[in-house]
Amino acid sequence: MMTKDYLLEIGVEELPAAYINNAEKQLKNLFIKALDENKIKYKDIINYQSPRRLAILVKDLATKQDDITETQRGPKLNIAYDENKNPTKALEGFMKSKGVSLNDLEIKDDYIYATINKKGQATADILAQNISQIIKNINFPKNMKWGGKEIRFARPIRYIVSLFGDEVLNFDFEGIKVSNITKGHRFLGSSHIEIKNPLDYEELLKENYVIVDPNKRKEIIKYDSEKLAKEVGGEILPDEGLLEELTNIVEYPTPVMGRIKDEYLTLPNEVITTPMRDHLRFIPVYKSETTLLPYFITIVNGTDEYKDIIIKGNEKVLQARLEDAKFFYQEDLKKPLEDYVKELNGIVFHDKLGNLEEKSQRIAKLGEKIGETLEIAPEAIENLLRAAKLSKADLLTNMVNEFTELQGKMGMIYAEKSGENQLTSQAIYEQYLPAFSKDKLPQSTAGAILSIADKADTICGLFSIDEKPSGSQDPFALRRAALGIIRILLDNKWDISIEKLIDYALYLYVDENNLVFDYDSTKASIMQFFNSRIKVILLDQGIRYDIADAVLVSNSDSLIDIFAKADALNKFFTQEEAKKVAEAFTRLHNLAVKAEANDFVGELMAEEEKNLFDKFQIMRETVEQKVLKRDYEEAFEDMKSLVEPINHFFDNVMIMVEDEKIRNNRLAFIKSIDDFIIDIIDFSKIIN
Repeated sequence: MMTKDYLLEIGVEELPAAYINNAEKQLKNLFIKALDENKIKYKDIINYQSPRRLAILVKDLATKQDDITETQRGPKLNIAYDENKNPTKALEGFMKSKGVSLNDLEIKDDYIYATINKKGQATADILAQNISQIIKNINFPKNMKWGGKEIRFARPIRYIVSLFGDEVLNFDFEGIKVSNITKGHRFLGSSHIEIKNPLDYEELLKENYVIVDPNKRKEIIKYDSEKLAKEVGGEILPDEGLLEELTNIVEYPTPVMGRIKDEYLTLPNEVITTPMRDHLRFIPVYKSETTLLPYFITIVNGTDEYKDIIIKGNEKVLQARLEDAKFFYQEDLKKPLEDYVKELNGIVFHDKLGNLEEKSQRIAKLGEKIGETLEIAPEAIENLLRAAKLSKADLLTNMVNEFTELQGKMGMIYAEKSGENQLTSQAIYEQYLPAFSKDKLPQSTAGAILSIADKADTICGLFSIDEKPSGSQDPFALRRAALGIIRILLDNKWDISIEKLIDYALYLYVDENNLVFDYDSTKASIMQFFNSRIKVILLDQGIRYDIADAVLVSNSDSLIDIFAKADALNKFFTQEEAKKVAEAFTRLHNLAVKAEANDFVGELMAEEEKNLFDKFQIMRETVEQKVLKRDYEEAFEDMKSLVEPINHFFDNVMIMVEDEKIRNNRLAFIKSIDDFIIDIIDFSKIIN
């Protein structure tokens, strides 16, 4: 079969760095889906991207679909022909829908079958019909329209390259030019680069100062920055987020090194590195993990031809930022951190949920309750309460007002400068951990509890005023907060009831803020919300989705229990016999839901019922012992002993008999077994 390489490039105005990776992944996936759905063969698809382009190269793409011969079943023989052996309307309709004649039909197993020969379409025709929609289907957090066009994209599309082999594959895209002409670097490269072969694409752009492979750009930034740092006896600390962003804001990266004035090195590291990294996208140079050197690295989008001018300009910008930071820091230190607490009553947490002073008081009480539940030492409780009181004070400082990402970090620094003990200061910082999905967790007990209390207070408060996440919208990052609570509890192996945590957090809003809301429905919504986050973690750990559902509907809200059960059940269902266990208990459950109660009378039981009851009692005793020890693997193994008795029971006993007393008694007996099992696991959720 003939193949050609295909290149698609979408030339755009500069895309936001945060949009690029996801957009490129979508483009590739959409293209793969289109090729697979149309049964077009290819060898490989390579991603390319830069701030001004999204591109894919499809290698060895078949020039046409394969010709297909397939057999499709039609109507039964007895309705296909009339008494005169002429086709009936049923058969005629089948032939018309499949585009076949009587000569293409055959009879097999009392059915009519048609042999259908489909000639493969040209790939160029299929692509021309699909590419426009593929581009339009790329989603961004925010889109825009331009030039009176109907297309929505993150930034205006200026041109399209569509090259199949050595020919332009044209398609209509609202008047945007489709050709084999691309553009190089905005200032250093040509604005008219003719591509004659898709395989020349990467090299042609490199000649025009665009490294279109993001992995190569990243490697240049990483390697050359490390090389510069070593020249001054320093090192670069890992920062994947910054590296990713730098990769996506330049097309031709060239790291250069600038200097920081020594006078600024007396400031705390965070005060120096935050404006460098988060505002200017500079890479700090360290002597060790905690000691900064007076250097920074910036990434030039181009060559180092004018690096002296560039470095001098960047040094001036950084100096201005650090001068501001130095002033804010010195001003903030003129009074102890506790003095800022007095002003918290003037800062609104949420217009329906009170101010930050009230929030600090709630999280202190909630934290104390968690501490008592965990039976932590009185000294830890004391540190926790002190940290809770000071937890939001740094939000009123100049530094945090200017650099909001330093909340918590500045609180810790100012607490230490104010004479607070190390554990209290650390807890103030740790209340915000984890800040993202793979972020580090609090290391101190006080910090971990404060973090849980703060996040639980926020979640419960916002749910109580119906400010809950919906779809992709989560403006208050409540999903992240719930995941943070779950991760902290699991990491510390703390056996805290999520339900009781929610109960007390909601109670504080009623008691402290006199907040009015539907308590039961709010609590149920929050429990469901937490379960959805727990399921995300279970799935990430390789737990089957039906097993996750099965453990989450059981009556335990202990995370330790839930994760132990899920892990044990995942292993259990690698056995063939496990299917029989699920089938037996699901059969039981499907009848148990018809029972009104689980109280039954022994005198009304048939011999087979009594036999099942005896076996159940034996199994129950052993399973209860295993469950108490959280030995769920063995507990599920013990449940196997009831499979045969359950099947024998159903094979020999009619449940839905006419006698109402006996029928209800049997249903109640079945429900008593089901209630015990459901308390541990809901086998009806398992898909065999």
